[in-house]
Amino acid sequence: MSTRSGETNSPQPLRLERASVHDDSCPSFQGALELVGRRWTGSILFAAAHGARRFGEYRAVIAGISDRLLAQRLKELEAEGLIERSVIPSTPVQIRYALAPDGQALLAALQPLVHWSARRSVRRAG
Repeated sequence: MSTRSGETNSPQPLRLERASVHDDSCPSFQGALELVGRRWTGSILFAAAHGARRFGEYRAVIAGISDRLLAQRLKELEAEGLIERSVIPSTPVQIRYALAPDGQALLAALQPLVHWSARRSVRRAG
């Protein structure tokens, strides 16, 4: 599309913070994308943000996830510092999970992607 001055209205190219995609930040960013992109990770983080605390609560709100995979993902997210696990010494012992500060920050960082995907979905459907 042209403007009155004859210039095109195309989006400006994204500017990289560094000169190369092969710099030191690339592996870290790629690792973050792979972590977020693992199956069920987004659902688990979303469930935590909306109040799931016990294993059964996660299982109840995440349709289709197996107990084995839920346990594996919770351990991975805990190891990555995104989920905090606490043990309540009672009979029986209770295990609770909550979003860690880094998990909250990750969800906040993902909000623009959530909005982008919703807009894209509407455009593709229409």
